[in-house]
Amino acid sequence: MNKTIRIALPLALAFAAAPAFAAEDKMLTEARGVASGIPPKLLAVLEEEIKKGGPEGAIGVCREKAPAMAKAASEKTGWAIRRVSLKNRNPKAVPDAWEEAVLKDFDKRTAVGEKPTGLEKGEVVTVDGVKMYRYMKALPTQDLCLQCHGTPDRISPATQAKLKELYPNDKGVGYGPAEIRGAITIKKPL
Repeated sequence: MNKTIRIALPLALAFAAAPAFAAEDKMLTEARGVASGIPPKLLAVLEEEIKKGGPEGAIGVCREKAPAMAKAASEKTGWAIRRVSLKNRNPKAVPDAWEEAVLKDFDKRTAVGEKPTGLEKGEVVTVDGVKMYRYMKALPTQDLCLQCHGTPDRISPATQAKLKELYPNDKGVGYGPAEIRGAITIKKPL
């Protein structure tokens, strides 16, 4: 093979891949925008409900309003949106295999010092023959979250009783500040 062909072939391959990289960058930017829109709204609603009825009164926000917010955002954006956790409270928040692998990777990354607020993963995957873009962003616990997801000493007896009533198989407790509670996960067929 002559020198010109050896140089031209890698350049041709790089230029051929450029549109795919640009499309993936566009999807990542879009996914970040969609995923970052829900948590601040949810926190605002939670704060309001906690002021009205304490943490036990705000449990309904995560139980009912958060899924409704995700559904409305899904319909508006075309992305399927939900929250998942390795230690789920809601039985519907169990991660699939891809989400579980990403959450475990997030845990490994925080264990070596990476800040949980910046943890994300986005990629093109094929599921059951359908090509789609998947994205996850870590949801670290904030002080507000620890009133329902913290250690027993941080959760009031009234809140503990309400959680036990609504979630008899609750695994979503025992967290400390800035630990990864779970993630927002979104996907969209390409």
